[in-house]
Amino acid sequence: MIERTIHLTYKAARRIVIAVLGSTVLAIGVVMIIAPGPALIVIPIGLAILGIEFAWARLWLGHLRRTISKHIGNGRARRADEHRDRVSR
Repeated sequence: MIERTIHLTYKAARRIVIAVLGSTVLAIGVVMIIAPGPALIVIPIGLAILGIEFAWARLWLGHLRRTISKHIGNGRARRADEHRDRVSR
């Protein structure tokens, strides 16, 4: 009985600590969108911390990673096309 209570208490405490830490890092990242700072680095870190315990944060982080990868790929393709146009002249 006591072991079960300790186990449930540990799980609840772990979840609370992860929620507070991840939310704080995420909030700092959101503030950095307006204030100077590396918001595009801090926000995914906050989502990754929250993703340890919460499925919604893992989904948002996956969506963010796919979006960033798509934009990076589009930028590389555009630069490659511009380079080919310059070289062929």
